[in-house]
Amino acid sequence: MSRVADDAPASSRLHPLSLLIAIAIMLVCTLYPPLMASPDGKADHGLATALFVAMSVAFVRGVGFVPRARIWRWLFSGWTCCAALVLAGVLKYLL
Repeated sequence: MSRVADDAPASSRLHPLSLLIAIAIMLVCTLYPPLMASPDGKADHGLATALFVAMSVAFVRGVGFVPRARIWRWLFSGWTCCAALVLAGVLKYLL
C-alpha cells in the first residue's frame, strides 16, 4: 500500500462551476468590452486585470489541473478566483 502525503493535490477532474465562470468572463469581456472602461471612456486596467486573473484561475481549475506545489495550488484555487471577482466588483462599482 502506498501512503498519500498530506500536501498531495486533489484528484484531477473537471470542475464545472469554475469552467462555467471562466467561459462567462471570457464571453462577456469579448462581447462587451465597454464593461472594462471607466466612466470617461478610458480603459480600466485594474478591472481588466482582476477579471482576467479570475478567468485564468477559473480555466486552470475548471479543466482539472491541480498543481503539486502548495503555493501554486493556493494561487490556482477557487478562493483566488473569488477574491479576484470581488476585487473586480469593488473596482467597477465602488471606486
